[in-house]
Amino acid sequence: MKIRKAVITAAGASHSALPLQTVVDRHGDIRTVLRNTLDEICEAGIEEVAIIVRPGQAEPYLAAAGSQASRLVFCEQSDPRGYGDAILRATSFLEGEPFLHLVSDHLYVSRTDQTCASQLIEVAEKYECSVSAIQPTRENEVIHFGTVGGTPLPQVDNVYDVSKVVEKPTPTIAEQELVVAGQRAGHYLCMFGMHVLTPSALQLLRKNLESSEGRIDLSSSLDELSQSERYLAFEVAGSRYDISYKYGLLIAQLAISLGGDDRDLILTEMVNLLAQR
Repeated sequence: MKIRKAVITAAGASHSALPLQTVVDRHGDIRTVLRNTLDEICEAGIEEVAIIVRPGQAEPYLAAAGSQASRLVFCEQSDPRGYGDAILRATSFLEGEPFLHLVSDHLYVSRTDQTCASQLIEVAEKYECSVSAIQPTRENEVIHFGTVGGTPLPQVDNVYDVSKVVEKPTPTIAEQELVVAGQRAGHYLCMFGMHVLTPSALQLLRKNLESSEGRIDLSSSLDELSQSERYLAFEVAGSRYDISYKYGLLIAQLAISLGGDDRDLILTEMVNLLAQR
């Protein structure tokens, strides 16, 4: 299985401007959030990228993509029916291929020389199935994320056979249904905002869209996928930062900088700021 296409969802009313903001990357270069994400996934071998946007919003994204603009295809989401519906807008672009999917309101910071996207794609291509990146998360935060239950893959670190997916569970439901062996007490495996999905996942999304009168999410279809074919979760050596939250971009920028070439400069400036207070 070769992953060469990616889909980035960016049509949410409160999220569409987030990829256009700027950050300083780990080498000290100023880039838009979108360009930062595109650089990461193209380094992982992605050749073409579909961005799901609101009608008429393609131009700002082309400008924000810089030299990666030639890789982009835009799919508009008019009359939106949720996250799952947004992904389905890229069906024609995908042409039945497995694909990398990312959300536009996250920045990803790897703890290794290999990007988060590269780590995930490597696992998906090895096992030839859908794989969701996950991150151990405290129980008081699970209400913000899709959360998986399952079992560790024998003799493999950080890879899990998924048996259940619940969208934004309460801590009580997480404790009853989503405990995974080997995790610290009070921690659960929550979605990282990055997946490799097979055509089967799109088929389930399509079925759920046709049978529902309301909005559809991704987690419900992934839960069904775990019952019908092999579906794995992989704990990425990295962290996700939701830039839609208050101070989210600031915290993401600090994480990038502290893992980059200017770490010592940033630490010095932080100490100076604290001293002034």
